[in-house]
Amino acid sequence: MSLREEFLDSALPFARRRQRSSQPERPRKADRPTLRQALRNPRDPFELVDPKVFRVCADPHNLPYSDTSNSGFENKIAELFAKELGKNISFTWFPNAPGFVSKTLALYKCDIIMGMPQGDDIVQVTNPYYRTAYTLVFKPGRGLDGVDVLTDQRLKDKHIGVVAGTPPATNLVLDGLIGNAKSYPLVVDTRYDSSADAMIRDIVDDTIDAGVLWGPLAGYYAKQSKEPLTVVPLLKETNGSRMTYRIGMGVRYSDQNWKRQLNQLIQAKQPAITEILLSYGVPLIDEDNHLIEPASNAK
Repeated sequence: MSLREEFLDSALPFARRRQRSSQPERPRKADRPTLRQALRNPRDPFELVDPKVFRVCADPHNLPYSDTSNSGFENKIAELFAKELGKNISFTWFPNAPGFVSKTLALYKCDIIMGMPQGDDIVQVTNPYYRTAYTLVFKPGRGLDGVDVLTDQRLKDKHIGVVAGTPPATNLVLDGLIGNAKSYPLVVDTRYDSSADAMIRDIVDDTIDAGVLWGPLAGYYAKQSKEPLTVVPLLKETNGSRMTYRIGMGVRYSDQNWKRQLNQLIQAKQPAITEILLSYGVPLIDEDNHLIEPASNAK
């Protein structure tokens, strides 16, 4: 497991990880400096960002983020940036699993990873271009309308879905809800399976009463559901793990000018970025913990 995956495993949404076999072991501390050193002390003191091609490393089977048909929101945002820079665009495909950073960005096969959490020091992360949260998903009109915190007594006897090993699982334990929970695997081969899709289908089919799921996944799959579903960001949690995260873009530590250029683009194109994210159902949270509504819904 790479440093990026270790960070994600301990603190971030399961959707950014992909592994085709069983849960890998954590890396030994002695192994960790290798990748960090490669990114912080590159073989060339100059920036090696391609001047003509916007080169992206991405997972080929990881909707709603990215796929080879360019149907993910990270694909769309990358295309937006490439057009703004007057560059062609190319994708280097690699499963978002152990070795993703070391075998892509660190080897100069690309110049950017489109979605990286702030606080992940394995790469240099730009300013965030969105902030989102874990969510509670349920059918409206089933007694859970208005629930926005896991300590709500209306959840006490409910059958709740959660992905094993994700931050909300800790909160369910602390709130006494884990005993009646249904667990979904953290590690799946996303070419064939999706724990998020399975959880949403179970809610629709009344196999479970509700699910706790990472916002971009919850919004995306709820939007595709055959029945209306309520998606509530968990912004009021006081027990256990944090539920909100800022997401930026990952670049090499040597690429300081590139990072500044991307930060300028994020600021200039934020309305267009936000529109793309909202079109995929991603629940977006501002710094005051207010839900960002689509422009068509704004008063």
